[in-house]
Amino acid sequence: MLTHLRIENFALIDNLALDFAGGLNVLTGETGAGKSIILDALDVVLGGRVSGAQVRTGAQRAVIEATFGPSAAIADWLAAQQIDSLEEGLVVVREISGKTNRARVNGVLVNQAVLRELREQLLEITAQGQSLQLEKPEVQLELLDNYGEIAPRRERFRQVYETLQRRKGELARKKAARDDRLQQLDLFRFQFEELSRAALDDPQEEEQLLADRSRLAHAVELQHNSLKLYEMLYEGALDQPAVTDLLGQSSELLIQMGEYDASLVPLGEMLENALVQVQECARAVNRYGETVESDPETLEYTEKRLRQLKNLRQKYGPTLADVIAHYRNLERDLAAIEGSGEDLEVEERELAGETRRATELAAELTRARTEAAGRLEGDLVRELAPLGMGKVRFAVRIEPSRLASSGADRVGFLWSPNPGEPLQPLTETASGGEMARFLLALKACLGGADRIATLVFDEIDVGVSGRVAQAVAEKLLQLGASHQVLCVTHQPLVAALADSHYRVHKAVLAEAGEERTVVRVETLNKTEARREELAQLVGGHSAHEALEFAGALLADADRRRSAVRP
Repeated sequence: MLTHLRIENFALIDNLALDFAGGLNVLTGETGAGKSIILDALDVVLGGRVSGAQVRTGAQRAVIEATFGPSAAIADWLAAQQIDSLEEGLVVVREISGKTNRARVNGVLVNQAVLRELREQLLEITAQGQSLQLEKPEVQLELLDNYGEIAPRRERFRQVYETLQRRKGELARKKAARDDRLQQLDLFRFQFEELSRAALDDPQEEEQLLADRSRLAHAVELQHNSLKLYEMLYEGALDQPAVTDLLGQSSELLIQMGEYDASLVPLGEMLENALVQVQECARAVNRYGETVESDPETLEYTEKRLRQLKNLRQKYGPTLADVIAHYRNLERDLAAIEGSGEDLEVEERELAGETRRATELAAELTRARTEAAGRLEGDLVRELAPLGMGKVRFAVRIEPSRLASSGADRVGFLWSPNPGEPLQPLTETASGGEMARFLLALKACLGGADRIATLVFDEIDVGVSGRVAQAVAEKLLQLGASHQVLCVTHQPLVAALADSHYRVHKAVLAEAGEERTVVRVETLNKTEARREELAQLVGGHSAHEALEFAGALLADADRRRSAVRP
């Protein structure tokens, strides 16, 4: 609910602050007094079009501030926008200058799209020729759902639908990933088979093969040198004793010397140990020489295997350990790719079941909407009859559409205001006055089911009088029981029923030696002030007659208000 509106330097308004209450709030005043400027400011602060020309002449900027009382819906919206709540509720401020304009919600800068989204939560302005929201099929659908109290069921469907869409998106991503992997499957299989044939399991195999190749390539030389070394160490030659013979002789000499000098005994022990090690080395060299054989076939295999490993390293390396790791990864990836098809088939079956469930819930929504449409058609025609539209035909067209978060229906409002004329889309054929009265009747049908808390009507009673004007007034009073209603009117019958009455007028002030016109608003709290304002609206009577008639209107309004709101 709108609780406060402050306007500074906007059009003819220099500085204006208004407090609003619940129920029916009426603004009256002479034509051109500035009533519509106030509604324009309310439109602008919630995202309406604006230009620098709307800034009051001589001012640098205009500021419009609207405060709305707290509610659960607004708290949820603020939380979704990550904007802090305020104790007073919601404060929207829009600043307008010649080149730029800024908007803030609870002190946070927001763009036009956010403002327009917020507007749909807070307020609806209905004026002659203005039916922007009702032109949208989704708005007509929501109105029907609100009327039929289908919104909770639609919310349950929305949750199912959004879960379904998420599952579809996840499955689509998995399929795309699978397709990408399948494109690599042949390559993976080729690589896997190549590495499988290579039978790799030892990352040090290449180093071992290099050692084997060196040994095999020099087998003859190794045999010859082994024999020669054995002779040098152990057997000796005709003209040269073996190393073991020399060590043995040296050891005996040190033992003899140790008999005379005990400090030489350790040296003798060292030679003895050396003799033992040389003897062991000689025997080991002899055994090695006996095992070394020239093997051309094994050498050829070793060379071939080394070439194979080098080729694999160049493809999948750089090291043999990297090649083995790649092989193991291929094995794992191939298992995942070949197994993913079965997993996706299970998910596809589950998704098909969820789709059927969503389709069934959408069909239930369609049936509920069809039933609600029939009731709305009858109720709306009855509400329009006293508004001077007794011959109206109205129908709600429900057509199938692609499954969406609101169901599988497209709703359209059709009507024929004159007998003999076919049903046509409402927003294409209704005049401004007809549309205003239609919306008034529609809001009366919705009652407390309408999620919009504040309804603004700008001179919707233009061109009606007598019985129709009284019906319009009673509809506005009825709406005031479930909504906050702001109404600009010239009808005394409407103004008399107001819970809060504001008189708008122009004043001329002296500013810097010049006369300037400004808009002023007076809250008419006292019965006498209201009676005088109603007398001005009545016109065409003597002052005395007008005042008496205005007093009678107020007395009758009290009775009607008590009847509507016991």
